[in-house]
Amino acid sequence: MNFTYSRFFISLNWTTLVFIYLVVIAGSFVRITGAGMGCPDWPKCFGQYIPPTNENALPPDYKDIYASKRGKKIERFASFLDKIGFSDIAIKLRNDKSLLIEQDFNAKKTWTEYINRLFGVLAGFGVLFIFVSVLRKYRSKKLVLLATSNLIILVVQAWFGSIVVATNLVPWTITVHLFLALVIIMLQLLLVMEVSNTQSKKIMATSKIKSFIWIVLLITFVQLFLGTQVRESIDVLVKQGYTREYWVNHLGLPFFIHRSFSWIVLIGMGYMFWLNKKSENVQIVSTSFYILIAEILTGVLLAYADMPGLVQTAHLLFATVMFGVLFTAAIRFGKKEGINA
Repeated sequence: MNFTYSRFFISLNWTTLVFIYLVVIAGSFVRITGAGMGCPDWPKCFGQYIPPTNENALPPDYKDIYASKRGKKIERFASFLDKIGFSDIAIKLRNDKSLLIEQDFNAKKTWTEYINRLFGVLAGFGVLFIFVSVLRKYRSKKLVLLATSNLIILVVQAWFGSIVVATNLVPWTITVHLFLALVIIMLQLLLVMEVSNTQSKKIMATSKIKSFIWIVLLITFVQLFLGTQVRESIDVLVKQGYTREYWVNHLGLPFFIHRSFSWIVLIGMGYMFWLNKKSENVQIVSTSFYILIAEILTGVLLAYADMPGLVQTAHLLFATVMFGVLFTAAIRFGKKEGINA
């Protein structure tokens, strides 16, 4: 069944995609500013929909209150892990008393985390409105499946966000959080392509370019997680008192794999860029190559220069945008027949 989608519905899908990316950017900024625990509870912040700006607005024993709440939430999550066979992780969570140590109130960190959550709410409402619109007006099997899946994953992501807060940013929870975000990005991109009628416009490309798109997409996917592991390792080193000049020697295998994969991606994308210019000259391939160059440059600045923390946010932004562009290209390269784009 073919639908003529309204401009509002198309705009809603694009706007929701933008907000999802804004959540990624805001989340990275929260991480580099150390504001992840600026709100000790979830979904509210210090028990309020609009957080306080001064510690005097909080009860004197607020640390004990939120430590107690966190302890109960950790226990519930540990029980869940026991049931699904992750008892070792559950035991570590129960025995890690550092998770119950509350930070001092910091208005800047609180509001940084709060703004991050606002973007999350806006993205969530966008996904919800898309779901409702699909059920009310555009009931194609494909749209229903995509909109429903995206809403379910978003709910899981929201629940897991509370776990990330409850476990005081335990590293592996942040990695899972990123994975769910990438799934949401992929589902939303599929929705955008569907309502914008771009999936039906397949891109003409050689089999080599198609193959390289999928290979580079897979490596980029892995790179995002390796980058998260590197960031987590740096956090540990900072806590141990190591300064930047000692980081590379102490970051371990994930950093070296992450760095090596960057060269592999650059060579693969460079070859694909050359093939593309030589034959079809598909714009989306050129775009992904230029984004890769920007990502690698920010990565070099992070590794070898004492650059501001915002470079970390730019690095993650370029990586996730390139992932989105490559995913879009991979989907549109599904068949040989088609048109140039």
